Amino acid sequence: MAVHEHPHWSRGFHLPSLRRSRVTPAAESTVSARSDAPAYVFASLRLLTGFVFLWAFLDKTFGLGYATPSGKGWIDGGSPTKGFLGGVAAGPMESTFHSWAGDTWADWLFMLGLCGIGIALIAGVALRFAAVAGTVMMALMWVAEWPPAQHLSDGSPSMSTNPFADYHLVYALVLIALAVVSAGDTLGLGRLWSRLPLVSRTRWLR
Repeated sequence: MAVHEHPHWSRGFHLPSLRRSRVTPAAESTVSARSDAPAYVFASLRLLTGFVFLWAFLDKTFGLGYATPSGKGWIDGGSPTKGFLGGVAAGPMESTFHSWAGDTWADWLFMLGLCGIGIALIAGVALRFAAVAGTVMMALMWVAEWPPAQHLSDGSPSMSTNPFADYHLVYALVLIALAVVSAGDTLGLGRLWSRLPLVSRTRWLR
């Protein structure tokens, strides 16, 4: 009976199984890096977008010489909304925007929006609230520029390059995406923020 035994069956069964189940540290590191990559990509997008909003606030407040000339900042008596809203020359809300241009409430609301959204994105907190506020702001700015118009109200070309899609809609979609994927949890304070009693009870503050 001994000559009919086949010990190589045992070796053939166990050794391949052992080799398949063995995962090297290098492989584990590669898998971990791949799984973390999307989180870091969204975190980087969040920080860059936050800087866009926060820089706009700082430039309009202090007149840093980029979009706002030196000496024309908000603290110098300039209006953050007068130039943009006063220059609206197309669309269904043209006269409405003209009436809002330079109003104190419009200046404060616009600047608080830029500052709040910028800080929220950079810190990685209140991303849902920032997404809602930012989407409303971008929608109003889209209407103010009114990409569908080929001509302005005075008949001159509008120079619009697309009848619908422009950077305002892209920013709005980015804000929504950052909130959906909880982009503040990586390179941000999102996890700590979510543990606060008020935030844990009120999920829209997340």
